Amino acid sequence: MTDSGISNLASLRSVQTRSISPENFSGAKGQGGRATEGTGADCARDLGVGWKISPSVDIAAGDTFELAGIDGPAKITHIWCTTHRSNWRSLVLRAYWDGSDEPAIEVPLGDFFANGWGRFAQVSSSMVAANPNGGFNGYWPMPFRTGARLTIENLAPQVATVYYQITYEIGSDHQNDGYLHTQFRRSNPLPHRETHPIVSDIQGQGQYVGTYVAWGVNSPGWWGEGEIKFYLDGDRDQADGAFPTICGTGTEDYFGGAWNFDVPGQGYTPFSTPYLGMPQVLRPDGLYYSQQRFGMYRWHILDPIHFADDLSVDIQALGWRSGHRYNPLHDDIASTAFFYLDRPTTHRPQFPSADDLEILGEPMDPLT
Repeated sequence: MTDSGISNLASLRSVQTRSISPENFSGAKGQGGRATEGTGADCARDLGVGWKISPSVDIAAGDTFELAGIDGPAKITHIWCTTHRSNWRSLVLRAYWDGSDEPAIEVPLGDFFANGWGRFAQVSSSMVAANPNGGFNGYWPMPFRTGARLTIENLAPQVATVYYQITYEIGSDHQNDGYLHTQFRRSNPLPHRETHPIVSDIQGQGQYVGTYVAWGVNSPGWWGEGEIKFYLDGDRDQADGAFPTICGTGTEDYFGGAWNFDVPGQGYTPFSTPYLGMPQVLRPDGLYYSQQRFGMYRWHILDPIHFADDLSVDIQALGWRSGHRYNPLHDDIASTAFFYLDRPTTHRPQFPSADDLEILGEPMDPLT
């Protein structure tokens, strides 16, 4: 919670809280715990209605399940969910605002909660908390004006069991609020001398509020010299070329670390703070898990990046070669961007296929 959120916590407001879960699919007042069938029905056969009859949903292979349909105006304030880690890259979370046919949020479930590698990492941040063992919590405010629809698609060839709860407020006016968007992109591998696009040519007014990156290193040596660049409001259209207004000094610098994230004697050192962190360091195991992989986040909560007309963001992948020269890398980079926009839809990249989302090197048995 931000300082302003804490200072307003005691303010009495004319809003009401509702929550959608498998125990109350509509979120309607007084309708929770009334299920007579569900994934817990057999467990509750001696107890009856009200005793955890519908705690989760089973989503068949290839199916899309509607998590929530909410009439507006309203604002989602918290999402909790959990599922087996084998589903974290093959379940796709989408959100549609104000009756739009195109999603504003479209991202693998694990990446939305800063766990993009299919292995648990504790995240203790202001906007995302991932707790043992795969309890995902998101606190991004998601306001809308006339309605919201949240879905989850199962790209895997087996059933996925999902537990979830979506909490929201009704009774406020959100005419002046932006809509939350996410965009997911993966470069695997990153082409030679190209940058990884995080968002490209977003049109409208808004603010960029967060980056999560699952970064897989495909070569020996240091990998984080590359700069992140924010192109704002016509920067891409300059007569002398495309130069950004905001240019960082290195990958580890942007995510709040320094000097290769290397604490002497410890090597790469994970950390998780309210607004930035590298909570995941996956080291080679000497067998099939041969590459180093990292999970990093940067939430621009106290320092959102505002734009009036357009936004593009990209990041370089740079290491070192002989003669103290930069070495353009060909790493596996999967990024999730979070931003608010003055419209419920914008152009978005084609979403990757199940094969393009796959995390290679994981055990073939999804239950291990």
